[in-house]
Amino acid sequence: MATLVAAMCLAAEIALAVFVPSATWEFHLVVAVTGLFGAGWAVFMAWNVSRSVSRPLSELVAFAERTGQGGGPVTAMPISDAGELVELAKAFNRMADRLASQIAQIDEETDQLRAILGGMVEGVLALDAEQRVLFANERAIDLLDLSASRRPEGRRLWEMVRQRPVIAAVEEAMGGAEPVRKELSWPGAKARSLAVHAARLPFGPEGRSRGAVVVLHDTTELRRLERLRQEFVANVSHELKTPLSVIKICAETLQSGAMDDLEQRGRFIDQIIQQGERLGYLIVDLLSLARIESGQEIYAPQAVPLGKALGACQERLRERAEARRQTIVLEGGVGRCDVWIDEESLAQILDNLVDNAVKYTPEGGKIRLCWSSGDDHASFTVTDNGIGIPAQDLSRIFERFYRVDKARSREMGGTGLGLSIVKHMLLAQGGQINAKSFIGKGTSFTVTLPRA
Repeated sequence: MATLVAAMCLAAEIALAVFVPSATWEFHLVVAVTGLFGAGWAVFMAWNVSRSVSRPLSELVAFAERTGQGGGPVTAMPISDAGELVELAKAFNRMADRLASQIAQIDEETDQLRAILGGMVEGVLALDAEQRVLFANERAIDLLDLSASRRPEGRRLWEMVRQRPVIAAVEEAMGGAEPVRKELSWPGAKARSLAVHAARLPFGPEGRSRGAVVVLHDTTELRRLERLRQEFVANVSHELKTPLSVIKICAETLQSGAMDDLEQRGRFIDQIIQQGERLGYLIVDLLSLARIESGQEIYAPQAVPLGKALGACQERLRERAEARRQTIVLEGGVGRCDVWIDEESLAQILDNLVDNAVKYTPEGGKIRLCWSSGDDHASFTVTDNGIGIPAQDLSRIFERFYRVDKARSREMGGTGLGLSIVKHMLLAQGGQINAKSFIGKGTSFTVTLPRA
C-alpha cells in the first residue's frame, strides 16, 4: 500500500510538470509533502491492521500448542476484539473446556484404578509385548522380592525375576488364547507358595499381542490350612479307629464264647464301656471345638471372681490329686479380682489345665494355682513339677491331636483336644494363654483375661 501511494505521488508530480509547467515550486512542495504524509499514514494503517490480525493468530497458535502438550491445567484463551477471529477463539475455548473435563475424568479414573490395584491382596503386573513392566502394584513387588529402591516399570520381567516357571507362564499366555495358571514354591527372602495367573491382552491394530496381565496370589496360608485339614482328618480317623477296634475285638471275643466265662467276661465288658466313654468324650470335644472355631458357641460373659473360681477348681480335682498323693496349692493375690468371661468356660479351662497337670506330674508332686491382677487384665498360672515338655514340642501343644507322648496320653484317656479347646475359648473371649516348660522341672501355663 505504501508503494502504491508513493507511485501515485510521483505520477502527480510528473503530471504537474507536463501539464502545468507554470506551477511554482511552493505548489510542488505542497504536493510532495502531501504525498509523503499520505504514504506515512498508509504505512501506519497497514501496520495497525496487520498487528490486530497477527497477534490473535499468534495467541491461537500458542494456545493450541500449549493445550496439545498438556502437563498442566487447561485454561481458557482470552478473547480480544479481533472481529472475525472472536468466533474462532470462542470455538477454541469450548474445545478446551471439553478437553479439560475429559482429562479430569481420565485422571480420576486412573487414580481410582491405581487405588484399587494398590489395595489388592494379589500382586498385579501389566506387561507389554516385549515383557517390559508397564505397571506393578506394591503387592507384586513384595511377592516377587523386587527391589524397593528401584521401580520395576520399564524393565523387562526376565531381568528381575529369575524363576523360570513365572517366565514360562507369561510366554505361554502371550503365545496362546487361553489364560495360564501355575503354582510354584517361591524360594525368595521368605519361602512361600505362589499361584501365577497370566492372560494375554487383546491384539492391537497391527495384529500382535499388546502384552499380558499377570496376577500373583500367595497361597502359603491356604496350603498350610490344607495340610492341617489332612492331618486333622487322619488324626480323627485314627482316634476313632482305635477305640472302635477295641470294642469290636471285645464284642467278637464275647460272642465267641467268652460270655460264658464268668471270670473273663467282666474285663471285656469293662473295656467296651471304657472305649465307648472315650468315643463319647472325643465326639463331644470335636463338636465343642467346631462350634468355637465357627463362632457358633454362645457365651454369656459376666463378672466372675477369679479367686473363687480357682478355689472351686481346687475342690473339684482334689480327690483325683490325692489319689496320686499330689497336692494342689492355691496362692491368691491381695483383695478381690473379677474377670469378664463366661463362668462355665472359665471352669472348663481351669479343669483342663489342672487335670493335665495331675496327669503328667509324678506321684507325690505339687501343683500350684496362682493369680494376680493389673489395671485392665488379670492372670492366673497353673504350675506343676512334672516331666516337662521338650522345647521343640512346646510351640505345637495347642494344635489339635498333638501329643508329646502319644502312648502315655492315650493310656491316660486324653482326646488330644483339651489344650486346643482352651486356646480357642480364650481367644473368643479376649484372653490369651502362654506356656513355659523345662524338662524334668515342670510346666507352667499362664492365662490372661480382661478384668470386669
